Amino acid sequence: MARINANYDKLTAGYLFPEIARRAAEFTDANPGVQIMRLGIGDTTEPLTAIVSGGLHAAVDRLSNSDTYSGYGEGEGNESLRQALADRYAERGVQLNASEIFISDGAKSDSANIQSLFSNDAVICVQDPAYPVYVDTNVIVGRTADAVDGQYEGLVYLPCTEANGFVPEPPSERVDLIYLCNPNNPTGAVATKAQLQAFVSYARENKAVIIFDAAYSAYITDPDLPRSIYELDGAAECVIELNSFSKDNGFTGLRLGWTIVPKALVTEDAAAGKVNTMWRRRQNTFFNGPANIVQEGALAALSPEGRRQSAEMVAYYKVNAKTIRDCLQSIGLTVFGGVNAPFLWMKTPDGMDSWAFFDKLLTETHVVGTPGSGFGPSGEGYFRLSAFGHEPDIARAVQSIRENLKL
Repeated sequence: MARINANYDKLTAGYLFPEIARRAAEFTDANPGVQIMRLGIGDTTEPLTAIVSGGLHAAVDRLSNSDTYSGYGEGEGNESLRQALADRYAERGVQLNASEIFISDGAKSDSANIQSLFSNDAVICVQDPAYPVYVDTNVIVGRTADAVDGQYEGLVYLPCTEANGFVPEPPSERVDLIYLCNPNNPTGAVATKAQLQAFVSYARENKAVIIFDAAYSAYITDPDLPRSIYELDGAAECVIELNSFSKDNGFTGLRLGWTIVPKALVTEDAAAGKVNTMWRRRQNTFFNGPANIVQEGALAALSPEGRRQSAEMVAYYKVNAKTIRDCLQSIGLTVFGGVNAPFLWMKTPDGMDSWAFFDKLLTETHVVGTPGSGFGPSGEGYFRLSAFGHEPDIARAVQSIRENLKL
């Protein structure tokens, strides 16, 4: 007799975006003709760059010709693409072998799948607030008990607060896996080298592994801030880094990312090379590699001209972030992030709870954002806004906030 995985019943965070959609739809129904402006999306909005589009079309043409057709690719991804990524890391002083880089259908998928390499009794540590996939996937596999007051028993939470600049210190107790997102979603905070080095030192001392999500690293323009955790001494021994083509190349609809599993990585019960071999086996068992067409688009994006065009896309969104940040500060609100990250983390006025501010912003300005409490208990009293959007839409939204929000 088949039985379901009852861990799904423990999940609590899935209500966030459906609840946002419900409240927005309810407002629209009650106010016909009113146009809602969205500053809450985490999805890119600008079209693919010309060089990426050309790479995709060329790949389609090759697949349409019997002489150049190709079927299954390598489960780890196109070797030339992996080498191009290794070359890009080398520019920042990070030496990687192409065999340590695995191309996938996205960083989100990898952040969920990578934890299958570790024992079910592993103690998991997450930032709070956090991107929900880190927590939810560990709930699904049974590493937690039920949620109590928004936190799952069995997980170790590191509060990210205004007092610590939304970058916590390493845990005080022994943990096995640590999820870090940098630049952070949702807070927009970016850790310094010293702050990340503290986590690397902790992981090496305790034979822990850091799952480091660097999906927004292209938004770091401050030269003193690391774009990869492998810029720090010893990180290759204890860190798996995830990244994505989505946020700097607009691949959210194409789906492509990569994961780095260094051969130097060790755990309490696995010598160097073992985890890399396990991930290779996992990918070739569950996955036949990303689409050939999409990988050709990524190769085009990594060319010198492709990188120039991608940098223009990032700069476009960073201008949006500055527009939003300047608006919020001009009306007396406290806002963080939005400088080396595409997300802004706003303190709600007068201690208002996150959902109450959501309703106020929607009612008074017709702007939709994301309540911070949806990312974890430490997000209560904060609100996430996103720089992803068309510039004219961003301009209309901030004008409405400036003119209509009653503070």
